[in-house]
Order: sequence, then C-alpha cells, then structure tokens
Amino acid sequence: MKGTPIKKILILVTILAVPGFLYYLLQEKGKNRYKPLPIFGEKVVASTFHSVRGNKVPDTIYHEVNDFKLVNQNGDSVHLSNYRNKILIVSLFYSKAEVNGAGFTTKAMKGFNETYQHNKAIHFVGISIDPRTDKPQVLSAFAKTLSAKAGKWDLLTGDSTQLFTLIKKGLALDAHQEQIGSERKFIHSNMLVLLDTHRRIRGYYEATSREALLKLDDEIKVLLAEELRNSRDGR
Repeated sequence: MKGTPIKKILILVTILAVPGFLYYLLQEKGKNRYKPLPIFGEKVVASTFHSVRGNKVPDTIYHEVNDFKLVNQNGDSVHLSNYRNKILIVSLFYSKAEVNGAGFTTKAMKGFNETYQHNKAIHFVGISIDPRTDKPQVLSAFAKTLSAKAGKWDLLTGDSTQLFTLIKKGLALDAHQEQIGSERKFIHSNMLVLLDTHRRIRGYYEATSREALLKLDDEIKVLLAEELRNSRDGR
C-alpha cells in the first residue's frame, strides 16, 4: 500500500499532461504531420486562392449549416449567429420519449455538457423534432432534469418548417414521424454532430456507441487546437 500515493500522483500528472502534450504535438510536431478533421457535405472548388506558406492554394466552398430563428427553453430567440466563434455539438430529441433523460442522445449530451461546462468555446444544441408538444415551457421543465442551462446547452423548438429544414438540409440527419394507431411516434437519428466555428460539419458520432463517443471527445480537443491554430494563422 506504500506505493499507492505515488501511483495516484503519477496518474494525476499523466492526466494533466496529456492535453498539453496533444497541443504540443499539433502546434509544433504536427506542422508536417497534422491532419485536420474532415469536412462533411458538398464542396465546390472556387476560382479564388489563398496563400499557405507562400504557396497559392485554391479556395474550397464547403457546405455550411444555414442560419435559423428558433427559441430555447427560456423562450429566448436564438439564431446560429448567437454561437459565433463557438464549437457546437448538436443532437435531436423530443421530450415525450426522453422522460428523465432516458434517450441515448440526451444521455450522451448530458455527459459532454458536464465535461465541458466550464469551456466557453464549446456549446450544445438540442433540436426538438416535436415542436407541437415541445413548447418553451415544456422544454424549461425538461431542461431542469438535465441541468441544461440556456446559452450553454440550448433546447430549441419553433416553426416546424425551419426545424426540419435545419435537420435534413443543414445537418443531413433523418427525422420523421409515423402514425401508429392513435399514437404519433417519432423516428430520429441518434447521431451527435460536431460543427466548427464556420458552421461546417466536422463529424458524426453514434450516441449508442461508446467508441464513437470517445472519438468525439478526442476530436473536440483536436478541433479546439485546429481553431486556435487557424486563428493564429489569420484564417
């Protein structure tokens, strides 16, 4: 048992050192090896160019999530521009199916919200696929069960046309409803979506897969380093 305190100290030092080591690798060692996260969606090569270390590189126009006007659990109007310079993790839900946070996506989002609650660069967005039921007052009560604070983890509802345009065209996710007898049942993707500060999709992660969620955690850190690097390069 004498070695236990030393082991604990070594483990703590390792945990604290890993983020800094990752950053060092990306910023210093990674200059020739650094591989940014992929960008999902349609892309078009533009006729304009930008310079990278003295070389002219054609600009690429990537798919971006369009702006929207929805409301959160506090009844506040929310636009995508509210998250300027923020990295977003986005998911779909509807409160009737997720009482006490039972849904996979909601559980995953809750865990990430707790992990990154003090990181001002990371924000969370839950999009309701049942706007008829999920009014702001319903979402307010639901948010309390999740400790979801508006502004950090917004639960959004609003006009159904805007919602489903955002879901299907913006995020390229599946969501629809089926009538089973007298009951409406909603079917939606369990994916968590990672967006960078330019509204581009950088990753999809299955909420039912522990491996995928661990990958998301890693890639959030990679994207943070990428954003920092780009801001220093003036991109």
